[in-house]
Amino acid sequence: QVQLVESGGGLVQAGGSLRLSCAASGRTFHVYTMGWFRQAPGKEREFVAQIFWTGNNPLYADSVKGRFSISRDNAKDTVYLQMNSLKPEDTAVYYCNLRNVLSNSQYWGQGTQVTVSS
Repeated sequence: QVQLVESGGGLVQAGGSLRLSCAASGRTFHVYTMGWFRQAPGKEREFVAQIFWTGNNPLYADSVKGRFSISRDNAKDTVYLQMNSLKPEDTAVYYCNLRNVLSNSQYWGQGTQVTVSS
């Protein structure tokens, strides 16, 4: 029903910045959230950030507060994650997530690799 495609990952030095994008296509919903999770080798997938369909109430994991910013462009069905002051600990595969609030159904992108070197 929904396809999510991430882009913008890559290799960056500590202290640098990257902007991830997630484009949605196919069936979408009127009441939903979009966000980002990440998974490092040997670790569980963890929540990073979330934004409501209205653009309000952005939420962040404690580990990225003050450094990452999530935003959306509904006209382009796209959500962004601006990542600043990157740390080696941010190295992971970042996955876009869309959640239908009414049904709690979730959809995932294929992931984009972010590598932060020291």
